[in-house]
Amino acid sequence: MTTDTTRREFLQSSTLAAAGVLAHGLFRGAAAQESPTEQLNVGVIGLGRGLAHVNAILNGKAARLNYICDVDTGRLERGMKTVEGKIKDLDNKPEMPTPISDLRRMLDDPKLDAIFVATTNHWHAPAAILGCTAGKHVYVEKPGSHTPWEGEQLIAAARKYNRVVQMGNQRRTWPGVQEMVQKLHDGAIGKLLYARCFYESARESIGIGKPAPVPASLNWDLWQGPAPEREYKDNLVPYNWHWHWHYGNGELGNNGIHSLDVARWGLNVTYPKKITYLGGRYHFQDDQETPDTGTAVYDFGHCGISWECSSCHPRREEKLPICIFYGTEGTMHNTNTGWVQYDLQGKEVGKGNGPGGEQDHIDNFLACIKSGETPNSEIEVGQTSTLLCHLGNIAYRTNSVLDFDGTSRKIVGNEEAAKLWKREYRDGWEPRI
Repeated sequence: MTTDTTRREFLQSSTLAAAGVLAHGLFRGAAAQESPTEQLNVGVIGLGRGLAHVNAILNGKAARLNYICDVDTGRLERGMKTVEGKIKDLDNKPEMPTPISDLRRMLDDPKLDAIFVATTNHWHAPAAILGCTAGKHVYVEKPGSHTPWEGEQLIAAARKYNRVVQMGNQRRTWPGVQEMVQKLHDGAIGKLLYARCFYESARESIGIGKPAPVPASLNWDLWQGPAPEREYKDNLVPYNWHWHWHYGNGELGNNGIHSLDVARWGLNVTYPKKITYLGGRYHFQDDQETPDTGTAVYDFGHCGISWECSSCHPRREEKLPICIFYGTEGTMHNTNTGWVQYDLQGKEVGKGNGPGGEQDHIDNFLACIKSGETPNSEIEVGQTSTLLCHLGNIAYRTNSVLDFDGTSRKIVGNEEAAKLWKREYRDGWEPRI
């Protein structure tokens, strides 16, 4: 990706399951609407985070919610009740969606235009690629891929099938953040030198998991999907998979993507030259494999980025912003939905704000399906930022400083690290384009 491209980023099993089973054979044609006034037919996959997508779709007017999908029938039932309650409050009451457990059966529907992927991380790219190959447009949650290779494949699928694919890093659509980035690009704080990113929380221990019977409501085989088979244990589902490398990307891929994306966007950079991550699982002795505390550092040659994590200690007294930009003439603080600018003496010299949330980001995705325009976080933009998360995690897992060649997009001179570019897949599950 060139610098010009980077600039354009700114400008631009159960009864419920049986009820949704359709004819086999994936639809391979284009799925764009002929008329821009028609509602798009969409489905949401994953009913934890995905319920926010459901809410945004029902609140808007651009799409009709045809399906909701989850491999856990308990969540599917709760999702249907949530939708029913939401529809009761709407003036124009749409039809109830069809509940379905296997996303592949949803993709069989030739009338379906787009899918929203809010699954576990290890399912993000495989599900999104299946969507593209079935002729559907895709909104995929962050980080959008489990490995760098999956990110490459997802971009290739979007290009091959000419699909609109948007990643769920919503700050690309927030007016206050857009304004801040424009000011940075216009030289508000002079030459840009560095960005520091922060994440803090108060997560508890996940304990020591024990082998256990799979809950009756959960299709464990389909939950694992592309990941090599492992035994079910009692502290993994529905959330703690984030802290296991087999399924998740740790806090860096879970939350670091948001601020790192803003940092990369603001600094107007693409690929780092050197990457490292120092930290550990300091707060608890349990099953968590990913660090709860640490710092990832990215050197771009003429500027740099750091991301500091404190996921088990909120550090509330520090009142940390999402990201701080440092320039030759001052600093710019990204305060979630807005910004505050300071001069070199620490005096506040400007500020701005705007709405947040994800309604506008989802509306942008749906509008671009109809218009053919590029969405605010087109998948190549999103995956370029996600690559920072992958490289940071690879550096941590190999206890090394990585050298990265931005031209070939390869880790240089580190065979151990290079092996983590791609994962192993269960037989028959490796994504195909």
